[in-house]
Amino acid sequence: MSEAQYFKGFCDKLVIGTDKRSTILTRYKAITTRLNTDFWNSPSDILFSRYVGSYGRNTSIKNESDIDMIFVIPVHLKATYDNYTYNGQSALLQAVSKSIQKTYSTSKVGADGQVVSVTFTDGVNFEVVPAFENSDKSYTFPDANSSGSWRKTDPHPEINKINEEDPKLNYNLKSLCKMTRAWKGFCSVPMGGLLIDTLAYNFLKSWAHRNESYFYYDLMARDFFEFLKNQNEAQAYWYALGSNQLIYRKGNFEYKAKLAYNKAVEAILLQKDNKEWSAKQKWREIYGYEFPS
Repeated sequence: MSEAQYFKGFCDKLVIGTDKRSTILTRYKAITTRLNTDFWNSPSDILFSRYVGSYGRNTSIKNESDIDMIFVIPVHLKATYDNYTYNGQSALLQAVSKSIQKTYSTSKVGADGQVVSVTFTDGVNFEVVPAFENSDKSYTFPDANSSGSWRKTDPHPEINKINEEDPKLNYNLKSLCKMTRAWKGFCSVPMGGLLIDTLAYNFLKSWAHRNESYFYYDLMARDFFEFLKNQNEAQAYWYALGSNQLIYRKGNFEYKAKLAYNKAVEAILLQKDNKEWSAKQKWREIYGYEFPS
């Protein structure tokens, strides 16, 4: 079996299966129906909801538990929450939480800073962001921390950008994003999903083999880890692909990228020496047990 087959098998194993997607869709529609009933006086299971985050960009993997969604609140209600003496943002989150509890009374539902979390026993959880849609299609959402404030997010350009660029990069962009999430999860790397997707795009757009396929995935992995380890450790934020929103650093990922780079170099050398089993074990030290053994 060639390295190309290993990496294809690895990428295939990261894909979210149809059963999990069906569960996600069922819950998404149930939450949407409940919120539409309470906030829009409509039973629609489609209107005013959007998948966002990694799932919305289709860069999430099967072992990730959180599904991010935005629910649009009628804009006239913003004045109501603005008029609260203290932390109207928290009041909005609580109102959305109480609404969802009507449908999921046995699940753990709670407001947490900027989202309403819905925790299910099977680990497929939702983070619902109530938001007001702006004229430019961005969103204003509540942040209940530090006495409350309104913040802005603009996920659509990010979703559009990654969907536009992936085929231009021979569908390697989303694959690299998913592989990197496997590394993040297995090695506890402090990187958010949007930063992974942004840096993967920044790397691939100028990578010499960006139009190749699985035969180059070992080199793609090695070179991307080199790209990551060489990021400026003092850099506090990056500009998100598509939206140019600020993405703030969660921690030092460069050191773990250096470790992964060194292991990738070893794996490639082992493969060249026809030490196939040892090469695969080295990749498993990076990506975990989904990588073929």
